[in-house]
Amino acid sequence: MEFLQPEGWPRPRGYSNGVAASGRMVFVSGMVGWDREGVFRTDDFAGQVRQALENVVAVLRAGGAGPEHIVRMTRYVLDKKEYVAAYPAIGAAYRDIIGRHYPAMSAVQVAGLVEDRARVEIEVTAVVPA
Repeated sequence: MEFLQPEGWPRPRGYSNGVAASGRMVFVSGMVGWDREGVFRTDDFAGQVRQALENVVAVLRAGGAGPEHIVRMTRYVLDKKEYVAAYPAIGAAYRDIIGRHYPAMSAVQVAGLVEDRARVEIEVTAVVPA
């Protein structure tokens, strides 16, 4: 895996501009902040991010991958202001669960998510080296 940093660009904080990788691809559907039984234990934004990331890692493990193989992550959020206000707690959860691995990332504010209690949905693509 190669993290792409165009010459002369400032280094982004908490993500990469791009990633080049080859190997077995693992695609994880959008994970929301409910537990393995499909129950939301919190309505707190950062708490739901933490649970969604734990769910992502569980699916990756089922596919023979780990957080270190993530090449792309997209976060769909209902409220940009809520997301930005939770940055410190989100960062802590991310480092606890994913580590200091920063793939290409996007965050998109959406009008709604399919699960009514969901505050965030996270999907990833991972590449396990051949």
